[in-house]
Amino acid sequence: MCGRFTQYRSREAYLEAFGDRPEREIAYDPEPVGRYNVAPGTRVLLLNERDRALHLDPVQWGYSPVWWHKQPLINAKSETAATGKMFKPLWQSGRAIVMADGWYEWKRDGKVKQPYFIYHQNGGPLFFAAIGKAPFDKEDENEGFVIVTAASDKGLLDIHDRRPLVLTPEAALGWMSQDTTPAQASEIAHDGTVPAGDFAWHPVTKAVGNVKNQGADLIDEI
Repeated sequence: MCGRFTQYRSREAYLEAFGDRPEREIAYDPEPVGRYNVAPGTRVLLLNERDRALHLDPVQWGYSPVWWHKQPLINAKSETAATGKMFKPLWQSGRAIVMADGWYEWKRDGKVKQPYFIYHQNGGPLFFAAIGKAPFDKEDENEGFVIVTAASDKGLLDIHDRRPLVLTPEAALGWMSQDTTPAQASEIAHDGTVPAGDFAWHPVTKAVGNVKNQGADLIDEI
């Protein structure tokens, strides 16, 4: 699953991965976002396409439609989200991207749980597939978003059996595109992911378990 991640680069650093494509309606801002411990229930900068242009909107992480009377959901499985009652409408018209640098997972060793920070080996930005209640610029109508997850494989299985569905920049553009059909989005979710072998990870401080802790030292290897 994905229960915490980082979004600390500047928006420009993330958007550079897409080159000049496509048109964007996003104000230039070179300042780092600076979030080293993004938690559910907080607003997250969510990349999405509207009117054939990219937009960046602050949207709450956690999906809770008006008829849902339980805790907001924060993840959706890629294997079932496209067809299940809860997420099918979001898969059809609410596909978006969470720009990130890495995510945290806790590995249990006996009675002890050790957090790990997982990131791309080349240090580059990551693009998590997400789905939510569009349009994302209408705060009063928005019901939040969830991060799409996939089954882990290779070495990542040693940390956790699920991981965020991380897309390549090209696949991320296709995922968000208004021209992409739900069936094509399913193909992207299957074929456009970053391989598990491209990730690295290391143990980090247990201070990441407290959402009040937000310093850059949270991602340092211990």
